[in-house]
Amino acid sequence: MDWKARLGNKLVDINDAMANVRSGQTIAVSPYTSSPVTLAEALKAHVIAANLTDITVEHLASLVSWTAPELQGRLRLKDNYATPPNRAAVHAGNADYLPIGLWRSHEMPAGTSAAPDIFLVPVSPPDAAGYCSFGPGVWMSPTCAAGAKLVIAEVQEDFIRTGGENHIHMNQIDLFVEGQPSAASSTGAPQPSPDEVAQVEAICTIVAAELVNDGDTLQMGVGTVSASLGHFLDFRNDLGVQTELITGGIAELVQRGNITGMRKAIHRGKVVGSALVAMPREELAMIDGNPAFELYDFGYTDDLRRLIQLDNFVAVNNALAVDLTGQVAAEAFDHRPYTGVGGQTVFMLAGAYSPGGKSVSVVPSSSTPSNGGERFTRIVPFHAPATPITVPRTYVDYVVTEFGAAELRGKTVAERAHAMIDIAHPDFRDMLRDEARRLYGA
Repeated sequence: MDWKARLGNKLVDINDAMANVRSGQTIAVSPYTSSPVTLAEALKAHVIAANLTDITVEHLASLVSWTAPELQGRLRLKDNYATPPNRAAVHAGNADYLPIGLWRSHEMPAGTSAAPDIFLVPVSPPDAAGYCSFGPGVWMSPTCAAGAKLVIAEVQEDFIRTGGENHIHMNQIDLFVEGQPSAASSTGAPQPSPDEVAQVEAICTIVAAELVNDGDTLQMGVGTVSASLGHFLDFRNDLGVQTELITGGIAELVQRGNITGMRKAIHRGKVVGSALVAMPREELAMIDGNPAFELYDFGYTDDLRRLIQLDNFVAVNNALAVDLTGQVAAEAFDHRPYTGVGGQTVFMLAGAYSPGGKSVSVVPSSSTPSNGGERFTRIVPFHAPATPITVPRTYVDYVVTEFGAAELRGKTVAERAHAMIDIAHPDFRDMLRDEARRLYGA
């Protein structure tokens, strides 16, 4: 029996599925690279065609635009990551930004609905036992599906299967529609610009050579620099991975034996995360059915109570800017969100707390705006007013640029400032020294 026959009358026309959406409802949508694009586009069209109003869409780290002018006054987005399709609307106050960074097992994050009216999610076809896979990303799908009044899934025939919580029985889904091919993407991490490639290579080389040891358990964030680290670890041995987002290069390291996970206190021998991102299809194929990989609900992977059980836990995450004392801004350069918190704060706390572990912030020393403006420093004397601090300086052990690694743990403010200036871009060091003297007498 093929999967369409197995679903029977649960497989419906997408317009029939959308007929369940009414004014005043809250619609939760699977996040980021697991966005159900087929359903999302149909929802937007239905809201306009049916003249619906007062719709709340909770789409965390959305890669779908929900803020087009024709949707204003009808639909309101709640987002935790200010991703490019909706960033301008967040800045203008036409979408709601949700700063969340604390996750508890199998709970929806504060500020989101624990029982949305409808949950939209992409899944694989059901197997012979009736189980569907969430494919490359579990995210919060088990929790959302359990709490939603109605679950509508779009079927992606090429979705992979992994261990962990990466499954849902077809009986837990109310309606299915056929998804358009490649509607949900496995990519998503920012790609380095030509100006940044050399910086990324230098930073990752420093982290791999100086801050990662054989036997360490790693978490790598999805930022431009941190997501590339997996490609620089092929000389390390017996590594483990306990993370939120599994990035490119990890599958090859498992295949080569560099990553074994045999020294982990939890999930020994397994690569654990919630989703696969920044990963080409050939790597997804390597993970498909591989018992070494397990994907879990976000509330499980990002639970600090679980992470602090790990020794030699090294957390590596991207920063937008770091001040002279080590305060990390990873969400914005000022009051306007540019990305989001995600699990960065939790993982950096765990790395700083772990015996033998480290919390590492990676950032290019400087950048040039994409519009061709003047180069600016990413090591700053102080952050602009109202800039949110993603990781307090008290939990930042190292900051790494292409010019080296600044060790901050146990250092005074003046010592920190000198260490940070040493890894700043040479063009800005004199200014930073002047500011360090003015601010801290350093």
